[in-house]
Amino acid sequence: MSSSNPTTEPARIVIAVDGTSGSGKSSTSRGVADRLGMRFLDTGAMYRAMTWWMLSNDIDVHDADAIAAAAGKPVITSGTDPLAPTIALDGADVSVEIRSDKVNAAVSPVATVPEVRARLIALQQQEIRDALAAGSGIVVEGRDIGTAVWPQADLKLYVTADPAARAARRAAEEG
Repeated sequence: MSSSNPTTEPARIVIAVDGTSGSGKSSTSRGVADRLGMRFLDTGAMYRAMTWWMLSNDIDVHDADAIAAAAGKPVITSGTDPLAPTIALDGADVSVEIRSDKVNAAVSPVATVPEVRARLIALQQQEIRDALAAGSGIVVEGRDIGTAVWPQADLKLYVTADPAARAARRAAEEG
């Protein structure tokens, strides 16, 4: 992991970042993590990876029982370098695939399945424990970080933007 200020000792804290879609929370989170020499975790990418796996394995994303039964199967690995975050599924990089319209349309029903949430929250908590054990802090971006994933976060932020700015960011991401 590189940092714009490599002489700075990494903060050994957990920063939880939640917020509205298109508010800039991802780029802000990555920038803060880089600047402070911390790790970065995009929890939304984990839900998208789970969804991509379900779609790729012909699991009906509207069948909560089928999703629950399969939730423990995929191996999801998150890279935590803020300058080059990655997401791998069963050893293959799926960073591009998880941003597809197909995944966008299916991620909500998959993410609401309790077994999926439990599995991914456990993985997220392990990433946080690993970062702290390594002497590094971590900026964790996504939904429910400061309430369900790591309630004891040292700093909890909620990022928002006015609707016009959010729409412009979303259009730029899709274009």
